[in-house]
Amino acid sequence: MSGAERCEKEAAPASGPGDASPDEGVVEDLPLIDEKAVEQLTEGLISHYLPDFQRSKSSLQELTQNQVVLLETIEQEIAKFKECNSIVDIDALFTEAKHYHNKLVNIRNEMMMLHEKTSKLKKRALKLQQKKQKEELEREQQREKELEREKQLTAKPARRT
Repeated sequence: MSGAERCEKEAAPASGPGDASPDEGVVEDLPLIDEKAVEQLTEGLISHYLPDFQRSKSSLQELTQNQVVLLETIEQEIAKFKECNSIVDIDALFTEAKHYHNKLVNIRNEMMMLHEKTSKLKKRALKLQQKKQKEELEREQQREKELEREKQLTAKPARRT
């Protein structure tokens, strides 16, 4: 079927509900259209709308390229946000490290204080031990003196000569 016959059939008025075929009688009602005229009309239609379609196509390509650029930019921004979240995590770690550092400083100060106290206690214990030894020595010497005195006070038998 040629393009003209197709156009004729499509442009035909609708038949009534009792007709057997809607295309019946179309060819007789319309004058025949020349193939050359159909080609020229088609070329004219294409030449009229083709530049608009080409501009639309280039505009769509440009929009697609811009979308790609935007997507890449958004991905970079997402990466920056993830990095910011990492920085927040790092900040929390630094805060925790500072807390534990303060604890360590306090423990070190307590240990130094305890060391000083134990040193003082050791010195005191040594002094007390020395004092106790001295007192024991003095008691021992006193006992020896008393024993010596008792020996001297004890009656001695007289020697006969």
